[in-house]
Amino acid sequence: MKLWQKKDFNIDKAIEKFTVGNENIIDQKLVKYDCIASIAHAKALHKAGILNKTELSQLIAGLEEIMLLDSKGEFKITVEQEDCHTAIENHLTKKLGKLGKKIHTGRSRNDQIIVALRLYERHELEEIISAVSRLIEELNKFSSKNSKIPIPGYTHLRKAMPYAVGKWAEAFSESFRDDLALINSSKKLINQNPLGSAAGYGVPVLNIDRNLTQKLLGFDKVQNNTLYVQNSRGKFELMVLNSLNNLMLDINKLSTDLWLFTSSEFGYFELPKEFSMGSSIMPHKANPDVLEIARAKAGMMKSYCDAVNNIILNLPSGYNGDFKLTKEPLFNGIEMAGSSADIMAQIINGLKVNEKRCREAMTSELYTAEEAAKLVKQGMPFREAYQEVASGINKKKQD
Repeated sequence: MKLWQKKDFNIDKAIEKFTVGNENIIDQKLVKYDCIASIAHAKALHKAGILNKTELSQLIAGLEEIMLLDSKGEFKITVEQEDCHTAIENHLTKKLGKLGKKIHTGRSRNDQIIVALRLYERHELEEIISAVSRLIEELNKFSSKNSKIPIPGYTHLRKAMPYAVGKWAEAFSESFRDDLALINSSKKLINQNPLGSAAGYGVPVLNIDRNLTQKLLGFDKVQNNTLYVQNSRGKFELMVLNSLNNLMLDINKLSTDLWLFTSSEFGYFELPKEFSMGSSIMPHKANPDVLEIARAKAGMMKSYCDAVNNIILNLPSGYNGDFKLTKEPLFNGIEMAGSSADIMAQIINGLKVNEKRCREAMTSELYTAEEAAKLVKQGMPFREAYQEVASGINKKKQD
C-alpha cells in the first residue's frame, strides 16, 4: 500500500506507470540511507515520548534487518510501492504490526527523501574524493619518475616551447587538487540536516528534536528554515553535479592528451596492451577506447547538469513532483565521476614513456623564444630580437 493511499482511492494504472516510471529501481540505492535516517528519527520519536524503549529497539532491529536484506540483494521495491520509503514502512508494518505504522510520525516523504539523498551524496562524494586523491598520487609519482624527460609544449596543437613530461603531469595534478576543493565545498554545503522540516512547513505539536537527528547523522548543522529545505531540493543536487562536472572536464583533457600522445604519430607515451581494444577487421589495431569513453563521459556529465538545472527552473516554492526526476541524473553523474577517476588512476599507473621519441621531438623551432630572450639579455629590444630570430628562421627555410 502506498503511504499516501486512502481506503476509497484507487489510482489509474496508466497514471501510476507514468508517475512512478523507474523510481522503484532507482531508489534501491537509497534503501540503506533511508534506514539509517529512520533509525535516527526513531530515536528522536523516543525522546519526544512517542515511542517507548521497547518499541524503539524493535524498530531499530527491523530497520537493521532491512539493511542486511538490501546488502544481499533481497530487498526489492515494487512499482506499487513507488519508492524506498513505502517499501521500508510496508516491511516494518508487516513484521511489527501497528508499531511499523509509527515510524512515519512527524515526517513527510519530502524530508525523508532529502535526508536519504544527502547521506547518499555525502558517502559517494567521500568515495570520489578518495578516487581523485589516488589519481593525484599516481600523477605525482609519474611526474617524479619522468621529471627530466623533455617533451614539446604545444599551442594550437603546434610545437611551441620546450617542456617536460614531469611538468605536464604536474599540470593535471594541480588541476585535480582544485577539483577536490570544489567537491569538498559541495560536500560541506549539502551536509545540513533536513529532518523535521516535514513537507516544508515544520512538524506541529510533537516537539521533534532536530538537533538530535543532526548529531546522530553527522550533519554539520540543522537546515533551519523548513521551506528552504524544500527549495534546496535540486539546487543542492545541481551543486554536487557542477563540482563533478569540473572534475570530468579535467579528465576529458587528460584523456585527450593521452589519446594524442599514445598515437603512432606522436608516440611519446605507451598504454599497456591490456588497456587497449582490438578491431574486428584490422589485426594490427590496439585502440584506446578507454580514453575515448572517458573523454565522452565529460559531455554526458554536462547533460546531467543541464537536466537537473532545467527540471528545477520556474518552480514555485515548496515541494513539486518535478523533483523526483532529479535523482536519476544525480545518481548517473556520481557513478560516472567515481568510475572515471578510478580508471584514470589505473591508466597513469600503467603508462610508459618512450624517452627516445620524446627527445627526437625536441626540434629546433621549440627554442626560438629562448634565442630571442638571449638577445634581449644582451641589450636588444624584444621586438627587434623577435624579428631577428624570425628572419633567421626564414633564411634557414630558404636554404
